[in-house]
Amino acid sequence: MMILLPLLFIVILYHTPVSLLEFRYHNNQQIKEYLYEVNTANPHITHLYSIGQSVRGQELWVLALGVSPGQHTVGVPEFKYVGNIHGNEVLGRVLLLHLIDDLVEGYRKNEPWSLQLLNSTRIHIMPTMNPDGFDSSDTDCMYSQGRFNHNGIDLNRNFPDAFAAQASDEDKREAEVQAVIGWLQTETFVLSANLHGGALVASYPYDNSNGGSELINGASVSPDDDVFVHLAKVYSYNHASMYKGNRCTESRPFFNGITNGYKWYALAGGMQDYNYVWAQCLEVTLEISCCKFPPVSELPAMWTDNRKALLSYIQQVHLGVKGRVFDSTGAPVQNAVVEVVGRRNMCPFKTNQHGEYYRLLLPGNYTFMVTYPEHEVLTETLTVPYGPDNYSALKHDFLLKKTKTTQQPSSTTRYNVTCNTDLNAGAVSVRLQRTGLAVGICLVMVTSYMGK
Repeated sequence: MMILLPLLFIVILYHTPVSLLEFRYHNNQQIKEYLYEVNTANPHITHLYSIGQSVRGQELWVLALGVSPGQHTVGVPEFKYVGNIHGNEVLGRVLLLHLIDDLVEGYRKNEPWSLQLLNSTRIHIMPTMNPDGFDSSDTDCMYSQGRFNHNGIDLNRNFPDAFAAQASDEDKREAEVQAVIGWLQTETFVLSANLHGGALVASYPYDNSNGGSELINGASVSPDDDVFVHLAKVYSYNHASMYKGNRCTESRPFFNGITNGYKWYALAGGMQDYNYVWAQCLEVTLEISCCKFPPVSELPAMWTDNRKALLSYIQQVHLGVKGRVFDSTGAPVQNAVVEVVGRRNMCPFKTNQHGEYYRLLLPGNYTFMVTYPEHEVLTETLTVPYGPDNYSALKHDFLLKKTKTTQQPSSTTRYNVTCNTDLNAGAVSVRLQRTGLAVGICLVMVTSYMGK
């Protein structure tokens, strides 16, 4: 009996849920402790890691959830949520912690919705990208103390921008931005969202424009605009009230609770455009609260308002088509270009180190063109069903044939943007050019209210 008691205690401890997660604002240390606790109690479905450090040396923690949480599994799409890029927009921190709690508890209780998500998807959750800004934030609903990082930089204006002019004296990226860029180079993220406050709307790319062909009726329209509109609507219509479009008294109405980012207001150096252009990851910006720092008493209701939307949005990672590209010997190949005819992406989608590609598409017929050096260009038309209902995109592999003739240049040569995700290669200016005091004052007024 003396031998069995310790073993029994260990079994009970392992199967006991982590301490009840309260509806309150956890500081950065408390978030770290909670993530450690969840990971320790659930090592089979969670993996805790840091992507780097903030300016002040605070770790940027991420909890990955899935049946193989510690590493990528071929055929399993990677999804991410990022919160608190603006330090004083804090509801995202709360919602993402409760999302973790919800997913883990659902899995423990064998609830089908959680089992289906975690069996089919690897979900990465970063509660705070700007821990330093949070430390300096106040509880004001509108103004921007704590918005920036420790160096006074708006992190959502600090990413490379495909529409900004080339700059030879490019400023150094902030530590937090460098960490995220490095993160995107190590994982093949397919779908993402970043959580903000100050409005109630789902905003999608592009956030910027240079007045080219992408500018249509006041919006900066991407090649995957139909998919982005769908993704934004999935969130807004699964939210308790976002879809109504006029829930914040100081905000303009948003039809269906969604907006093209540029049509709302132009933003250079934003994270969602960077994800889409350079990392092949479709990202939406979620403005989830009229007040940037909601009262604690409102947090339970806000979790209820957002819970279904957060889960439904993750499920959209299974839109479209996924598969691998194999060369003439049957080996999977990296950097094969996989294009959808009629969707002229600035940086074409390419296979990863496992030969995988993922392409989020709405149901319909699509023609794919696959190019790889010393192989024939492969063209195939596929009929794409709606994958999220089955928690899987259409699976289709492309098998290439060797060619004896000179290979045509890869389609990457048709693009003006330097499609290299390396920090120093192809980096372009991301800072808004301010001409005169009036523009600067206008920018301050906008950022003091707007979340993104």
